[in-house]
Order: sequence, then structure tokens, then C-alpha cells
Amino acid sequence: MDRREFGQTGVQVSPITLGSWPMSGDRYGAIDDSEAVQTIRRAQEQGITSFDTAPGYGSGHAEETLGAALTGRRGSAIVTTKCGIVPVAGGQPGRNSRRASILHEIDASLSRLRTDHVDVYLVHWPDPNTPLAETMATLDDIQRAGKTRLVGVSNFDIPLLEECLKLRPIDVLQVGYNLFDRRMEREVFPFCRERGIGVMAYGSLAYGLLTGAFTEDTTFDPADWRSMGVAFGQPILGGDNFRHNVRLVNRLRDEVATPRGLTVAQLALAWVVRNPVVTTAMVGARVPAELEENVGAAQVRLSAADAAQIEDIMADVAGRVDVFRPFRWAMEVWD
Repeated sequence: MDRREFGQTGVQVSPITLGSWPMSGDRYGAIDDSEAVQTIRRAQEQGITSFDTAPGYGSGHAEETLGAALTGRRGSAIVTTKCGIVPVAGGQPGRNSRRASILHEIDASLSRLRTDHVDVYLVHWPDPNTPLAETMATLDDIQRAGKTRLVGVSNFDIPLLEECLKLRPIDVLQVGYNLFDRRMEREVFPFCRERGIGVMAYGSLAYGLLTGAFTEDTTFDPADWRSMGVAFGQPILGGDNFRHNVRLVNRLRDEVATPRGLTVAQLALAWVVRNPVVTTAMVGARVPAELEENVGAAQVRLSAADAAQIEDIMADVAGRVDVFRPFRWAMEVWD
């Protein structure tokens, strides 16, 4: 598997990143930790070097699982984790990017990950109640202390990125990007390209929609966040929108993927990786079998004709939203 560089930092990663959010145990149902560890180790054997996690995934459980899996293997892994999302008693996790909170978070993350540093440290979501100057200065201190190699942000829009860059360099931006969510193409991607900011694209398979595993009758367990029907402001996973979008995925499979000998997941991942601004596309897997299919996408090269055919099919997405609201809750419609 080839390698790509985060901007101009010299840090290279595989074009596919394994995300550990499905291994948290609180987002997609219960998970067997031993299978999760096997999945991470199998990913390394398949050439994946980049691994993403966060303390907000399972209240640190995903970090613990990744740390266990990388014991004795840390030197060949690029590890990304995050800060700024903290538990709130009796409610949804809240945002806190204050200095004291971040300094506590980085040490707790390093302990769970069984390492003395991470490679990329991101602010998970912007905090409207904390000055960016305080957050960025804290990240400066963490980097100087050797606890992270690179610093970045996740789910920040252009005005927030511009404010950050007045305070310190931003090495990496993590944002959602897939065939159902192309909001970053208009402004954010050109901004990153011009400034040499690496891009990690999450949600590459549209939270399962682009795996080809769903039917029009698929329903989600109430404990599964997708049961709310909204993914990062877009109502693409519920009701008539969901059924319509499943039909679009079936068309992608039948008209583009299958004739090329690909699965629809491989097609969708190859489409994300095809964008030159994207450094690495993030995928989730809970067991090794789910991983094998995704790894193959890194070798797929889509033609201009393939891309045009995909564009034609996906012009009719139901529930697509054009705006990105970084201070809104991810599971409500952004209008």
C-alpha cells in the first residue's frame, strides 16, 4: 500500500485509516474486544499504518482497545486521537477545550493508548465557550512537551480555520466526506490545498449506507445513533430519504461497481481516495472480515468515465444539506 504525506509535515500515512469508533461498544452495539484487537493487527498486516480514535468513543474504551492491539507494534503505527469532548452527567457529552481539560485529556489518552506520544492530536469539535487562543496555546505546549507530533482540528469551518492559523500552524483537518456528503469540496478542500493542510476524511462509507449491506427495510437498534436518521446535519438515514438512498447505492453497485469487479464499498472508498486533497480515507471495522474488502479500495483507480457515471447517479441524493454548522449537534438537521 502506498503512503501519503500530511501536508508538508513529512509524516506519511496509508491512504486508508482504520477508525476505532465501531469498537467503542456504545455506538454500533456490543463489540468483542478480542475481535477488535485482531482487526487492528490484521489492518497492520494488510499495510494500514494509520489509526484514528478518541476518548469520546466509549468513554475511552476505543483508545484502550487500540492501545492493547498496538502493544509491541506502536513503532509502525500513526495514531490520531482527539480532545474537547467530555462526559456530562445525565446528558450528551459536552464540548470543553479549556486548557485544564485538554491537559488532563492528553495524559489520560496516552495512558489508555499505552504510549508516550500520539502522532496527531485534534480538537474534536469547536467549543463556543473557550477562546481559540487558549486552546491553540495549550496544543502548542503539548507539542513542545513531545506528547504529539502534529496538531490539528476536526469539524472546523473556514472562519474557524482562519482564526486558528493566526495563532499557530494547523497540520491536519478531519472532516466528513463521502458520496452523500460533499460539503467540503466547495471551500474547505481548496483552503487546505492552498495552505498545505492534510485532510482525514471520515464517514467515507456514509455510516454504513455505502457498504451495500442495507435494504430498504433495514432498521437500526435504538442504541445505534443512526436510528435518529440524521448524520452530521443531513437526514439521509431515515424514512423515505433512507429508502431512496438505498436505491441509489443499489444503482452504484449494479451499474458501476459490479461491472468493474468491485464491491460498492470499494467503489465508494476509491472515489474518496481519488480526491487529491484527501490524505487518508477513514473506515470502520469491527471484525477482520470487514477490513479485507476495504483495504482493496486503495489499489482501485477510477477512470473519468467511472467518475462521471457516479456523478450522474448521485445527483439525486435525498436529504442532502448544503450547509455545515460546526456548533450544532451532529444528529439534528442543519438548515
